[in-house]
Amino acid sequence: MIIQPMSESVSALSNIAVPNGIAPLPHLGVIRAKGDDAAKFLQGQLTQDVVLMQPGEARLAAFCNAKGRMQASFQVLKTAPDELLLITSADTLPATLKRLSMFVLRARLKLSDATSDFSVWGQLGKIPDSIAFNADAASSKDQNEPENRPHRIALPPAGNVARTLWLAPAGGTVPADVAQLAEADWLLAEALAGVARITRPVAEAFVPQMLNYESVGGVNFKKGCYPGQEVVARSQFRGAIKRRAYVGRVDGAAQAGQEVFSATDPGQPVGQIAQAATAPDGGAVVIAVLQVAEATATDAALRVGGVEGPPVSGLHIPYPLDLDI
Repeated sequence: MIIQPMSESVSALSNIAVPNGIAPLPHLGVIRAKGDDAAKFLQGQLTQDVVLMQPGEARLAAFCNAKGRMQASFQVLKTAPDELLLITSADTLPATLKRLSMFVLRARLKLSDATSDFSVWGQLGKIPDSIAFNADAASSKDQNEPENRPHRIALPPAGNVARTLWLAPAGGTVPADVAQLAEADWLLAEALAGVARITRPVAEAFVPQMLNYESVGGVNFKKGCYPGQEVVARSQFRGAIKRRAYVGRVDGAAQAGQEVFSATDPGQPVGQIAQAATAPDGGAVVIAVLQVAEATATDAALRVGGVEGPPVSGLHIPYPLDLDI
């Protein structure tokens, strides 16, 4: 069964324009998994089937604890049969690397923080491939080596604006004739796209389905075991998904980790902000994990931080939810 995006008006977000150009993304870091057992090891840790991935392919994935709660999220890029790169939030990287390293044991691979080896950029809109990225910084190196080539990863769009993640050798630059965007432009587009990235304030707060990961290619239900798999599978197949991620507008400041309250039940939070970005005309665009019954109620009056906090409006899901896996 496919549940289509909510049909209610999203006029609260319709006046937000997403610019075209390329922005540096210092809030992202890179973990390298290198060795003969790299894919096999990550297969047993992540929600994604990385063994089936081909070199050059990238997929969304989550790293859960034993209770199925997401400790980190990644764009997993397979650069070679024996190397995978995990692009993740910089603020969760140290704890994630430490946690993953605990499970390596005798597996033939090395995990390392490779952030300093790469430049991470975000491209918004269509830019000709011929000028999309300048890899001159690597011109003296062997371009046949994966770490010396720029890689691009197509991501879900922000409205009708395409989003592409670029992973390039450290020191690369953007051509002068491409619009230079601020990191804030990318963060805004990321929130509008509705696929939340785990950061420290919300680590271990959500199972993947609360962030709609099963509907945006972040969970493979046919692969083998991984931490929290039983919880994730039970949530899916027993119809226990009672919270979902919605994109909305907050008429005021908002940040990841804040609770959302309903005027109908002010004593108990009905959700939590998973990700927030400052809107250009004030306020914030958020990805909020909310009780479905509250988010879809015709008389919903939701506020951030408490019943006297700034209101939330324009709630919608910008992609279909697939509940039949």
